[in-house]
Amino acid sequence: MFEWFISSRYLRARHKQKFISLISLISVAGITMGVMALIVVLAVYSGFTNGLRDQILGINSHIIVQRIGGQISEYELTRDRIMAVDGVTGATPYLYAQTLLSGTRGGTGVILRGVDPDTARGVIALPEQMIQGSVEGLTTAIDPRLPNIILGVALASDLHVSVGDKVRLISPSGPLTPMGIIPKIKSCIVSGIFESGMYEYDSSIAYMHIPDVQNFLQSGDVAHGIEVTVIEKKLNQADEIGEKIVEVLGRPFIAKDWMSMNRNLFAAFKLEKIGMFICVALIILVAALNIISALIMVVMEKETHIAILKAMGATSRSIMKIFFYQGLVIGFVGTTLGVLGGLGLCEILSRYQFIELPSNVYPMNTLPIKVLPMDVTIIAVCAIVITLSATIYPSWKASQVKPAEVLS
Repeated sequence: MFEWFISSRYLRARHKQKFISLISLISVAGITMGVMALIVVLAVYSGFTNGLRDQILGINSHIIVQRIGGQISEYELTRDRIMAVDGVTGATPYLYAQTLLSGTRGGTGVILRGVDPDTARGVIALPEQMIQGSVEGLTTAIDPRLPNIILGVALASDLHVSVGDKVRLISPSGPLTPMGIIPKIKSCIVSGIFESGMYEYDSSIAYMHIPDVQNFLQSGDVAHGIEVTVIEKKLNQADEIGEKIVEVLGRPFIAKDWMSMNRNLFAAFKLEKIGMFICVALIILVAALNIISALIMVVMEKETHIAILKAMGATSRSIMKIFFYQGLVIGFVGTTLGVLGGLGLCEILSRYQFIELPSNVYPMNTLPIKVLPMDVTIIAVCAIVITLSATIYPSWKASQVKPAEVLS
């Protein structure tokens, strides 16, 4: 088509029109940088979201099953019934208590969790997070008179204890005596230290064998709930699997999935991602304004050519196509270069991981990168739409040139 031919000729400016060509190159560069920035920023946001999700699910399970108004007495039978539900890959009972923990140098409040090492593997990531000792060490008596305990790395550092040292558990809910409530105190031996990568967990959680916690709390042979994991491909369907578990167990059991328990956190991440998309998309909008100015300057400089074309029989629609194609080429080239550059930069950041993050601030040590095909598609489509929208006014302005006035 002659519109494509004329459009390509206009994109290759002659010597005395190099300024117009420079503006076109700046427009292409602006779109390229905008698309690159969007791809990298959204990849980092997706990486942070997925990394934080993995860290949270490393400490917590996908679903928590509890009994309304009470503890679960026959928790082994309940666990077996949960394991029969389609999509469930693991289940383990747990006990939960807030206590004080003291070492040789001070003390602090901790969340004490009773676990069953035999069934906990595959449900929580504690076995993979051990940096000293092992989860099985909870059942291996170092001192027959004292139970074993596993501490987070930050908690052990705060208490200045290591594997083999003694600590004391203190519960304020002790027996009532004429002198008042006497706290319950239990000495334990540190048998392991774990590191989850999240300071909030590493500084506040301690694990013990569930019978030892039952003995410390004097709660009897009960559990506070059952932690459940589902198959990876159904991770986002944890709420549906939770409903199936409740149907099998019946009332008064309830199930809480990881999405509902962390709804506010991930909603905030999603909102920030949308806000960052809008902010960085302004770069593409600035480049689109450059396209408008470049095409208007071309229209002003090519008025005589346009008039001659219209005098030779070219319609206003054909004139609009000429300048529309110019904007299309600029937008397509800029978007293509931006997508390639963005994906290349993400690959470099993901492979070499030369940007390190402070572990006491962020839940990961290096900059996380995760490119989502849907994000890249939305960015590319938005960039093309914005640039094509920028060509509408200059193209219409070119189609309004009157040959009689220009050639007179």
